[in-house]
Amino acid sequence: MKLVATRNTDSSPPLDPVSLAIIEQLQQDGRRPYAAIGKSVGLSEAAVRQRVQKLLDQGVMRIVAVTDPLTVGLRRQAMVGINVEGDAETVADSVSEMAECEYVVMTTGSFDLLVEILCEDDDHLLEVINKQIRALPGVRSTESFVHLKSKKQSCMWGTR
Repeated sequence: MKLVATRNTDSSPPLDPVSLAIIEQLQQDGRRPYAAIGKSVGLSEAAVRQRVQKLLDQGVMRIVAVTDPLTVGLRRQAMVGINVEGDAETVADSVSEMAECEYVVMTTGSFDLLVEILCEDDDHLLEVINKQIRALPGVRSTESFVHLKSKKQSCMWGTR
């Protein structure tokens, strides 16, 4: 299991060094025992448990299992840039509901949205882009960037 740091949208102060160290330990191994984390950061197991629960409750992080797409049959990945006419947020909401779309961001620059898609094969990718995304009201154009080889995928946000 991996830990994914999430955006803390309130105006709380930055995390202290101990909380950051706990997060970093969990990013390396989301199943690491609290006692082992406590030894490395200088806290008791109970204190680590309380801090982790607080970080989870505040939405600073969440602990999830991260899979390798290739090993679960998703052999075609692509980043798709989308240009929108009208409200980009409406299109982003619709795209976010598609199971194949793992990453959806509103951007500035050449595209209004960037979407990472994971599919079984080229036919599946074509169906998602042509029949689902391009069919959405407001989608003006798309440009696809097929992943040939993944060199790095990290979930280590917020501690470096």
